[in-house]
Amino acid sequence: MMEEEELEFVEELEAVLQLTPEVQLAIEQVFPSQDPLDRADFNAVEYINTLFPTEQSLANIDEVVNKIRLKIRRLDDNIRTVVRGQTNVGQDGRQVKEITRDIKQLDHAKRHLTTSITTLNHLHMLAGGVDSLEAMTRRRQYGEVANLLQGVMNVLEHFHKYMGIPQIRQLSERVKAAQTELGQQILADFEEAFPSQGTKRPGGPSNVLRDACLVANILDPRIKQEIIKKFIKQHLSEYLVLFQENQDVAWLDKIDRRYAWIKRQLVDYEEKYGRMFPREWYMTERIAVEFCHVTRTELAKIMRTRAKEIEVKLLLFAIQRTTNFEGFLAKRFSGCTLTDGTLKKLESPPASTNPFLEDEPASEMEELATEKGDLDQPKKPKAPDNPFHGIVSKCFEPHLYVYIESQDKNLGELIDRFVADFKAQGPPKPNTDEGGAVLPSCADLFVYYKKCMVQCSQLSTGEPMIALTTIFQKYLREYAWKILSGNLPKTTTSSGGLTISSLLKEKEGSEVAKFTLEELCLICSILSTAEYCLATTQQLEEKLKEKVDVSLIERINLTGEMDTFSTVISSSIQLLVQDLDAACDPALTAMSKMQWQNVEHVGDQSPYVTSVILHIKQNVPIIRDNLASTRKYFTQFCIKFANSFIPKFITHLFKCKPISMVGAEQVR
Repeated sequence: MMEEEELEFVEELEAVLQLTPEVQLAIEQVFPSQDPLDRADFNAVEYINTLFPTEQSLANIDEVVNKIRLKIRRLDDNIRTVVRGQTNVGQDGRQVKEITRDIKQLDHAKRHLTTSITTLNHLHMLAGGVDSLEAMTRRRQYGEVANLLQGVMNVLEHFHKYMGIPQIRQLSERVKAAQTELGQQILADFEEAFPSQGTKRPGGPSNVLRDACLVANILDPRIKQEIIKKFIKQHLSEYLVLFQENQDVAWLDKIDRRYAWIKRQLVDYEEKYGRMFPREWYMTERIAVEFCHVTRTELAKIMRTRAKEIEVKLLLFAIQRTTNFEGFLAKRFSGCTLTDGTLKKLESPPASTNPFLEDEPASEMEELATEKGDLDQPKKPKAPDNPFHGIVSKCFEPHLYVYIESQDKNLGELIDRFVADFKAQGPPKPNTDEGGAVLPSCADLFVYYKKCMVQCSQLSTGEPMIALTTIFQKYLREYAWKILSGNLPKTTTSSGGLTISSLLKEKEGSEVAKFTLEELCLICSILSTAEYCLATTQQLEEKLKEKVDVSLIERINLTGEMDTFSTVISSSIQLLVQDLDAACDPALTAMSKMQWQNVEHVGDQSPYVTSVILHIKQNVPIIRDNLASTRKYFTQFCIKFANSFIPKFITHLFKCKPISMVGAEQVR
């Protein structure tokens, strides 16, 4: 019975102590053992059989039992020790917390002590630095002051939260006082070296002034600005004397001398004072910029006084020299000191034979081709902006009315020359191989327009461009009236101005006032010219909008002028239609007056049909060949003629008298 109970206990114990293979493997790796009692698959029966393999071995059973009991006691002692050790963990934890708290207190004390030592060191540095700063200031040791002052100011920043302490506040006030004294002293030194009145001190700059500039970099920015302002003013004082308003060299015809003077001064500055001022002050550029501001003011003043003496050639000369100088500045300087912002520069336009698809310099205008080109040429990228563009030349803008008036006069003379040339040379000679030629005068007109537009946009992109646009509109209309509409051919029976309804009338008998070959070619040439002017005027409008200020774009509108050229095109087509239509009228009249009741035999072709075909064969090929470059308008001519001739033919057909019965029978 006892053995059964022991076996059940062993089985239950094995069930309780059953571990997973992973845990068992981990235990074996941590605590390796060769003892069979430590094996996971321990079998008590096999273990006993191992201890007592034979009956004779049972004689040692007491000894074996004692060893096992001893082992059990050792295990109990180990377990007891571990359990007791766990009871002391809480007490040990409390001891550790106390130690940690003490360590934290020590850390805080160390941190505070370190901060105190650092602050005391800073205070010592500040106190010593202020004393040294005051002494160096009195001795004008600006080189040492520049290094020391920055350090003192950096150290003083650490004491901003301690300004309530009287000693700290006193040191701060001494630093501010030293800065104020330094600023006043440096300004006085520069005033002595470069007095506002009188000549500059001979010789180059001293090391004292160079070091003083380093100190000014640290002081209030107003000190630096005052130094720059006084130096530049003194440097340009000679310029104001040499180019006073009452001096001969001050007028526009000698404007080159102004720019030559400043170039010499910039070279002189670089040689004498280039190393005195820090590079980041950009003193050379500042001198040039201030010169530009002074020059613009002086030129504006003298031009207001002598406005009546300004002629267009003189004005353009002065503007050209000024823009060249502005280009010189753009190549040499970056423009980083400008305060008025970057002024807009004209962009580089794309290349094309059409005058308004390409913006060449004004001096290269004569090289442009005068034939029509592709209107869809790719555009070139914009050229880099010139930050100095307009910094001086803006002063000429109020006087550009002189330029506009000159262009008005020139364009008027140009139109008169076109009219005179047409009268002297006559209409272009018919050339069916080349088609209807565009009048060369229109290409000359738009090339001149382009030259004016480029020139004016380089002078101003404001109101003067609007005024120039108005001039363009005026002479586009005059060209359409005087050169195109005014030269459309008229018949001998027409009198007065051009009236389409009165152009074509019958002469005596059956003959009509029919256009000659030369007149037909002229009409086609005028039509082609009007079509070219229409397309190029649209390009002109687009280019003007690109050049003018954004706020003025809506005031650029050439729709009325384009409509004028469209009217010339319509009138030309109508002339061609009415000429051919009138030429066919006698044949239609003959058809309607024919005594059809007397017709007894049907021929191959009636005489009136032969006459109509003859006129069509005479006119249509000539018109087709001369409108080869404007095919859509030849198509319009054909449609308009058909729409005019067919209803007229039907009307005359209804006027015909009945044919004879014999004739009708033959027709059937």
